[in-house]
Amino acid sequence: MTVQLLHVSDPHFGGLADVGQVEALEAMIPDLRPDAVVLSGDLTQRARHGEFQRARAFVNVASKSAPVYVLPGNHDVAWWWRPFFPFGRGALYRKYRRYFGEELTPTLTIPGAVIAGALTANGVGWLSLTWRPRDLAVMGHLPKREFLRVQKVFAEAPLGLARVLVVHHNVLRGEISRRMGLARWRQAQRRILASGAEVVLCAHDHQEGAEMLGDRVVISTASTVSTRARGGLPASFNFVTIEPTAVQITFFRWDRERGRFQPSDTFAFARATGRAAPAAVG
Repeated sequence: MTVQLLHVSDPHFGGLADVGQVEALEAMIPDLRPDAVVLSGDLTQRARHGEFQRARAFVNVASKSAPVYVLPGNHDVAWWWRPFFPFGRGALYRKYRRYFGEELTPTLTIPGAVIAGALTANGVGWLSLTWRPRDLAVMGHLPKREFLRVQKVFAEAPLGLARVLVVHHNVLRGEISRRMGLARWRQAQRRILASGAEVVLCAHDHQEGAEMLGDRVVISTASTVSTRARGGLPASFNFVTIEPTAVQITFFRWDRERGRFQPSDTFAFARATGRAAPAAVG
């Protein structure tokens, strides 16, 4: 069975959102006919109520064409509350949950695939700190509890379903930024490889990408649908097609003259025919 996923990320609703791009994307979703729409975080710029409300409106439009999977990014977390409430995490996600429900990392099963999320946007925490002050509340990390939960979801899913993992932070180094999105990224990559995931949908770096992690996990990195695309590149989203023997990722880039997103580069990867047994990773 072939599965088609519309992978969108980082609209940054608020002052940095591009209204023309968002409306053009909303209009073309029915024509793309995805089996699911995946929004991998940074729905907002400052985690404000109005920004979340516009993000919810986008989800409502998309849901008329396909199921929508949503996961928070670092901009959706009220991280500034954490220093004042070091033992309470409720305030970090309170606004997000008001508009998108209590479950931060839902599981969505559709014909041909199971989609599971791992929370990498944890606000300010020891495991996401680096020596760079600018990384405060920006870097993510993949906790062991998240890895174990996702591993269990994939292990229990019926055979034949594609295993799709959604995280916000970029798993591989950005081509322009040369930065990893995850602190302790080597450990995070080991956990992803051991999770049973076949395809990973991530974002955060504001530059599109299609690569392999190891020899069996395909990484789709979505750019941004906002004015914050890196390196002067046009805004874009990814269209991921999972076939029985291959995974294809097509970039849809913003064409300013035509006022619409146009299909551009397509990357194809062989899909692993056998599913590796879950592994224990620290």
